[in-house]
Amino acid sequence: MKPKKELKDLNLMDRFLFAEAADDTEFMEILLGIIFDTEIHLLHPPQTEKEERDTFSQKQIRLDVWAMDEEQVIYDTEPQRQDTHNLPKRSRYYQGLVDSRLLRPGETQYNQLNDVYMLVIASFDLFGKGLYQYTFRMTCEQVPGLVLEDGATRIFFNTKGTEPQGVSPELVELLHYFEHTTAETAERSGSLRIQKLQEKVEAIKSSEEMGVKYMRAWEEKAFERQEGFEEGLECAFEALGSLVRDGVLSLEQAAERMNGRKEEFLNWYHEKQAKP
Repeated sequence: MKPKKELKDLNLMDRFLFAEAADDTEFMEILLGIIFDTEIHLLHPPQTEKEERDTFSQKQIRLDVWAMDEEQVIYDTEPQRQDTHNLPKRSRYYQGLVDSRLLRPGETQYNQLNDVYMLVIASFDLFGKGLYQYTFRMTCEQVPGLVLEDGATRIFFNTKGTEPQGVSPELVELLHYFEHTTAETAERSGSLRIQKLQEKVEAIKSSEEMGVKYMRAWEEKAFERQEGFEEGLECAFEALGSLVRDGVLSLEQAAERMNGRKEEFLNWYHEKQAKP
């Protein structure tokens, strides 16, 4: 089985291509430079899919691309193709997770916390207002214009925006380029910076080593999905088997609930019963 998309057909909304491209320092400096309409120089190479672990739940989180500039401002950048209906609160959770790692245990000099930008580049309009960019900072409800200077900013970009006010034409072109990552789109943008991004993307797509890496990454994810499906199926069989053993359902009734996997469930149940 092959991936639905070949490497050459990926765009920057695809996590694999974005992560590989953003692993390049210059790529991220250009990307952030267009987003913030200024020159940005990174202090360290970007970290793609940086792993963080929640101290309390031990839940592991993958932050797509983590970068720090020379002013020690932190940027976490993530492409989001599907609306999971939890992005606002998920971004809040990620924000807290990043903050929790910025001070040593016991440190109380909170003014040393870095400024942090959580950047979500979405291929849909999360807020339905047609904007290309929605920027959120803490403000006072009682005093218009009074901003809580806590250094935390969350920005949601919309590649399908229709209202360009408040953003640069180059940012609009960049968001279109994320959806249509081709030489033609880069050329039409008229942006030398976007064309530079395209050069780096083309280098990735033409790399035999990257082709192998892409196939391996896809195979690993396919295996994980299959493994998860099989675990879920086993749980369903166990639950129905318990109902049969407890007399709540007949074996035939339980098998009917498995729809297309009726015979598979019956074989599983009989094998279980045959075991001492």
